Amino acid sequence: MAAGGGRPPGPDSSLEPYVQTRIFKIIVIGDSNVGKTCLTFRFCGGTFPDKTEATIGVDFREKTVEIEGERIKVQVWDTAGQERFRKSMVEHYYRNVHAVVFVYDVTKMTSFTNLKMWIEECNGHAVSPLVPKVLVGNKCDLKDLIQVPSSMALKFADAHNMLLFETSAKDPKESQNVESIFMCLACRLKAQKSLLYRDVEKRPGRAQKLEQSRDAHGKSACPC
Repeated sequence: MAAGGGRPPGPDSSLEPYVQTRIFKIIVIGDSNVGKTCLTFRFCGGTFPDKTEATIGVDFREKTVEIEGERIKVQVWDTAGQERFRKSMVEHYYRNVHAVVFVYDVTKMTSFTNLKMWIEECNGHAVSPLVPKVLVGNKCDLKDLIQVPSSMALKFADAHNMLLFETSAKDPKESQNVESIFMCLACRLKAQKSLLYRDVEKRPGRAQKLEQSRDAHGKSACPC
C-alpha cells in the first residue's frame, strides 16, 4: 500500500538544538574553621547554615548562573581543613580543577600564615599557573577581633598574583560580595579561552595575563 500525506524526508524539525551546559569546578581550601562551608552555602543557597560540622573529605554544591547569555554550572568543592580528613581525597579534588579559592579567617593570624602551606599543596598537585586563584579573608563582621590587616593580605595577594576579597559569610549584607567571588571566577573562566586565542595572535606560545584592577579602597576588584 502506498503511503500518503507524509512529510518529505529531511531533518526532524521538532528536535531542538542541544546546547551542553559548561561546568566550572572551583575548589575552596584553607584551614579548618575559617568558614569555607559557610561561604559555599551563602553562594549556592543564599543562606548561612545554623549549624556546621567539620567537613569530612570533600563535599560540593552547585549553582547555575548566566553570563552573557550562556548558562554555566558553577560546582563549588568544599574541602576538609583537617589533615586526617584530607589524605584519601586530596588527589580527587585537585583533579581537573578550573579555579581555586584560598580562605583565611581575618581573626586568626595562624590561618593566614598557613596559606603558604596550602599554596604549596596546590602547586604540588600540578595545578596549572593559568588556573585563576583568589584570596578570601572571611569573618570581617568581627571587626574588634581582626588580626590580619587588609594591607598585609593585599601584599600577599599581589605576591601570588591573586585577587583579594574580604567578606563575611554570616552577614547577610555581605552576600553580594560573597557572590562576587565566585561570579568573578566564572566570568574569568568563560573569558579565558578567548583571551588565550587573542594572545596567540599577538605573541605565539604565550598566554595573556589577566590584569588586576583596584577599587577605591585599594583592594582587588573583579576584572570582568
